[in-house]
Amino acid sequence: MIERLRERMQQPLPGLDAQLRMAPAPRLGWDPLKFPDGASDGAGLLLLYPHDDTFHIALTVRGTGLRNHTGQVSLPGGRVDAGETFEAAALRETAEEIGVDPSTVELLGRLTPLHIPASGFLLHPVVGYTSMRPAFQRAEWEVARIIEAPVSMLSDPAVVKREIRTRVVKGQSIDVDVPYFDIDGEKVWGATAMVLAEFCAILST
Repeated sequence: MIERLRERMQQPLPGLDAQLRMAPAPRLGWDPLKFPDGASDGAGLLLLYPHDDTFHIALTVRGTGLRNHTGQVSLPGGRVDAGETFEAAALRETAEEIGVDPSTVELLGRLTPLHIPASGFLLHPVVGYTSMRPAFQRAEWEVARIIEAPVSMLSDPAVVKREIRTRVVKGQSIDVDVPYFDIDGEKVWGATAMVLAEFCAILST
């Protein structure tokens, strides 16, 4: 699978069409065809590694002390510092949050950038691979728990579920259809689910 990914990541990406498969509808404050001016760059690492005879992805449940997206499931990652590449930022943040040594990670390429309205970030997902399961070390104040999700699980239709959530915008209640991956007791939705949807589309081609 890794060799196929190396080749596939050099080709045109599935992009928005794949992301939209797991996008909340309506996704409030989001124009899928436009990145807003002034958005802060963020980078996340979609890290693949072998474990129990299959490939896994490391996801994090965000700690309660963080400013944005508390308790939500995300890729390890964060803000891109001045002068830093998206790849360097993704590796640095992953080392800080879950203890993965950057020197062990082979970078395979980038996925399609994605604007996150709630925090104002423009997320740049980076795909990486390490040949051994990392000896994870969780930064407790940033990461409530680490989820090790089998890649094969993402293509199981039974894992994809939906729910209606009500949002109040300017005094008006709006019902939002929210698709999510049901993984290890967590609802993986929003930007993380959209990134995973594009990754799944790449694997299926």
